[in-house]
Order: sequence, then structure tokens, then C-alpha cells
Amino acid sequence: MKRVVVTGLGMINSVGHDKESSFAAILNGECGIKEIELFDVEKFSVRIAGEIVGFDPSEVMDAKEIKKADRFIQLGMKATKEAMADANIGDGIDMERFGVSSASGIGGLPNIEKNSVVCNTRGPKRISPFFIPSSLVNMLGGFITIEHGIKGPNLSCVTACAAGTHAIAEATKTIMLDGADAMLVVGAESAICGAGIGGFAAMKALSTNNDNPKEASRPFDADRNGFVMGEGAASLILEDYDKALARGAKIYGEVVGFGESGDANHITTPVVDGPLRAMKAAMRMAGDVKIDYVNAHGTSTQANDKNETAAVKELFGGAENCPPMSSIKGQIGHCLGAAGAIEAVVSLMAMRDGKLPPTINYTTPDENCDLDYVTDGVRDADVNVVMSNSFGFGGTNGVVIFKKV
Repeated sequence: MKRVVVTGLGMINSVGHDKESSFAAILNGECGIKEIELFDVEKFSVRIAGEIVGFDPSEVMDAKEIKKADRFIQLGMKATKEAMADANIGDGIDMERFGVSSASGIGGLPNIEKNSVVCNTRGPKRISPFFIPSSLVNMLGGFITIEHGIKGPNLSCVTACAAGTHAIAEATKTIMLDGADAMLVVGAESAICGAGIGGFAAMKALSTNNDNPKEASRPFDADRNGFVMGEGAASLILEDYDKALARGAKIYGEVVGFGESGDANHITTPVVDGPLRAMKAAMRMAGDVKIDYVNAHGTSTQANDKNETAAVKELFGGAENCPPMSSIKGQIGHCLGAAGAIEAVVSLMAMRDGKLPPTINYTTPDENCDLDYVTDGVRDADVNVVMSNSFGFGGTNGVVIFKKV
């Protein structure tokens, strides 16, 4: 099968509007979590999120097109524009052999909320004709293919918080099996609206530390009390290794392994077995490699952080054998279906620069979370192989391993 490499990256989140500023802020431990401005939070028990400030969709879309696309699509187009330029996609790519693999956990929830209210208060005839196409998850890829003339496979993953990682796996499979020469992966999410915040708050999944938003998301800390929602997008250009070499593309890393599994246990409560099997599958595929860094799912929930720690310890044969592992969700919040794509970009940049991002807000040790979570700030390291984990509601798990070429 063909080898698959990453040749372009793009990213936007609550600490930066591009990959370099975002990565620098993440390394510095900066936090983009604050009181929500996208809607009136006065009546809500949760009033904080990792919200992107100052984003102008007209940077990536014509003004007349903006109303046709929900915010998650606009963010995805922003990240994609950067990744396409970074990979120097041009005449060397056959656009009929260039596809897209998109991902979102929820899609256009703000538009669903808005048009549901319109239907109930003003009647069905007042629903926007752009409502449906602006809200569908696969329209993230649809808008992008139209904008960039991408005519290869057009795929989409909707697997909760594992969607971004699954999209990378789907794109990799497509190239490996010669279904395309290159694939654009894009994960995007923007569910910071009344229905999104209210829905997760009703599940008791979110932190209610409204008075101290910068310290609300605290992965692996004993005092963690729920995740903080974030929004954002990331894009990766994946290519056939030989064709990338032939066109002189720079290479961030090779996709050497991926793993997927299902818990078959509970819709929201994880078990060790599911994530462990996904990590084992990725390791089997990667072969004889030494993992230098694990970018954790690390949500800042009691269940996930304890569960992921146990799975990683079992994978590596005890805490003393585990590589450094950190979570960036303290800085940007949990970007749901975009998380896997964003964290893959961060993992590749960590490998590029030899710098491990810290887990911020870790102050109180938890006896069930006893690994090296890089809690002492950014760390210089020799990084040749990285693993990135994503686990979602419904017991859906995705893991990807990148290796320096």
C-alpha cells in the first residue's frame, strides 16, 4: 500500500487565527476561555467557553455566501485556506485525484436552533432557504470542494469527539488504497449557542467555574469538574509519499498508524477496553516504533481522564514506561468534532519543533492520574513519533500515529 505523508497544515481556535500563532500561544500556556459573547448567557448555569474572537468570515468567503454557511463551515474554510497555501497546492496536483475528508461532531447547531425558533414563532414559511445546506456536516467538505475545485472523493465523519481523528484515518485509507493521490482533511466545530451549552450543561458534562474561566479546564487535575466547550477548525493535506517527493513538497510527518474501536458499553461513560484497543491497533499498524509523546484526549472530566490514564498505562506496561502525555484542552477548550484535527496539527508541530505543549491548570494530583502530563510548562524534547487520541460519546474511539520522515 502507498505511504501517506502530511504536507500542509492550517488551524484556528480561541488562542490564534493561524497555526503558528495558535501553537505559540498553546506552548506558552495561554488560555482562550472566557465568558461567552456569541449569545446571552444570563440565564445559563454555564457561561464560559473557548470562543474565537475577531474572526471575519469575509476573509475566506464572498459576502453573499456567508449567510449560506454556518459558522463551523466558515472556520473550516479559514483553516483550509491556510493548509492549501502551506502545502503549495497548485499545478502539480490532479484535482480529480484530490479528495476531501471532513469532520464535525454536531455541525450547524446554531442555525438549527435559530430556525427552530423561527418555525415555532413565525411559522414554517419564514425558515431560511439556506437553513439545511448551511447546517449539514458534509457541507463543510462541500463548500471547500467548490471553493478549491477539489473533485476527488468527498467523505465526511460524524463521530462525536473522535470525528477529526477518524477523518484523518479515512483520508489515509483512501490514499493507501489508491482512491486518491491527495486528501484534504478538515475538522470544524462551532456549537457555542444556547442549545449547545444548555444541552451539555444539562448532562452535567461542563465545568461551572464561571468565576475563574482561565482555570476551569484542568485536565488530569484532582479538582477537575467538567470540560469547557471550545470552537475551532484545523486542516491537514495528506499526500501519496512518492508524489509529494516528486513535486518537492515539504513533509511534516508520515501517518504510520491509526486505530479505531467501539466501547459497546454506555452512551457517555467510557471504559478502558475501547481506547486501549484503538491504541493497540494503531501501534500494530505502526510497527516497531517508540512513541515519544502522546497528545491526550484529556477532557478535564472525571471519567475520561482517569480512564485514558489507565488505558495508556496498560498499553505501555506501567506508568514508569509511559512517554510524556499532555492535553491542550486547558488552553482552547474541547472543540468536539474538530478536536482530533486540531490536536493532530499540534502533534505534528510539536514533532517539527521538538517542543511538547504543557497541560495547564494542573495543581492538585489525582491518585488515578499519575503520569507525566508535562505540567511544568513547555518542554524541549527529541520527538520522532507522536500518538494523538480522540474518544467520543457513543463509545467511538480514534487514534493516529505520526512519524518524522
